[in-house]
Amino acid sequence: MEQMVNVFLFGKKYEVPESLTIMEAMEYSGYQLVRGCGCRNGFCGACATIYRIAGDRELKACLACSTKVENNMYVATLPYFPLVKEVYDIEKVKPTEQIMMQLYPEIYSCVGCNACTKACSQGLNVMQYIAYAQRGEYEKCAEESFDCVMCGICSSRCPAGISHPQVAMLARRLNGKYLAPHCDHLDDRIREIAEGKYEKLIEDLMQKPLSEIKELYNNREIEK
Repeated sequence: MEQMVNVFLFGKKYEVPESLTIMEAMEYSGYQLVRGCGCRNGFCGACATIYRIAGDRELKACLACSTKVENNMYVATLPYFPLVKEVYDIEKVKPTEQIMMQLYPEIYSCVGCNACTKACSQGLNVMQYIAYAQRGEYEKCAEESFDCVMCGICSSRCPAGISHPQVAMLARRLNGKYLAPHCDHLDDRIREIAEGKYEKLIEDLMQKPLSEIKELYNNREIEK
């Protein structure tokens, strides 16, 4: 028999197998997750969760899809966090420091508490990429924030009210549009996709078992 642990979901106690993730434990207990949670191995960012272990004062944040349950874990999912998302035309904005001042001036109110970095479910150095954004170093901001899944956990802990994921998204767009070297072969690949060249290959991949797809992915040729 598999070892069972006690978890408290929204204040109610359940016994669940210890091998489950928080997301799986919720479903095991009868909850239906409908807010865009389609993965089981991380990381889409839709299942932002807070929890505390009995006897431990620290409140922790995570993604439910990739965090295992622990005994006496008290769990509550975060509601969708209302990040500030400014509207802009990427064809008209330019990669200057002034564009951040105009769209996301709150980044200059950062107090350096590092709560954003400590909360990040991906282990990103969030405060550092905000510092890059402050200085208009968008290439560095884009690189540092590349693995952001926009779950909003960092912003939920920020005393300055910074919408870190949206700041990072703007930096990546500016970098991709204006700063990154142009790739002719990428244009060729986009044209090939539009022409349907890879539809048969995609259909074949969809028929393969997950283990074989993982093997192909792990041994793929990575362009330098």
